[in-house]
Amino acid sequence: MTITGVGGLVIKQISLSPRFERQYKKLPSEIKVVIPEKLNDLLKQPFPAGLKFEKLKGYRRPDIYTIHINGNYKISFEIVGCIAKLRCVGNHNDMDRLP
Repeated sequence: MTITGVGGLVIKQISLSPRFERQYKKLPSEIKVVIPEKLNDLLKQPFPAGLKFEKLKGYRRPDIYTIHINGNYKISFEIVGCIAKLRCVGNHNDMDRLP
């Protein structure tokens, strides 16, 4: 079941950018095992409380959003229609420089 979020947002699918795939391969294994669970939460409910869903300020066209994986890692993505296109995964410092 897909739940409609604020403003009618529905995420039905997730796609990975080549950059995301490269960064994912370099992550510690304890982070890699958590990511599929977090992405499933994003599909179930677009604004799950535990993910700290945020729209980044200063980015428009495309709007860039982030979710928290744990205390130090985030995933950035843009939403096109009903697809969340994953752009980047990394620690907070890397994400602040280049989401």
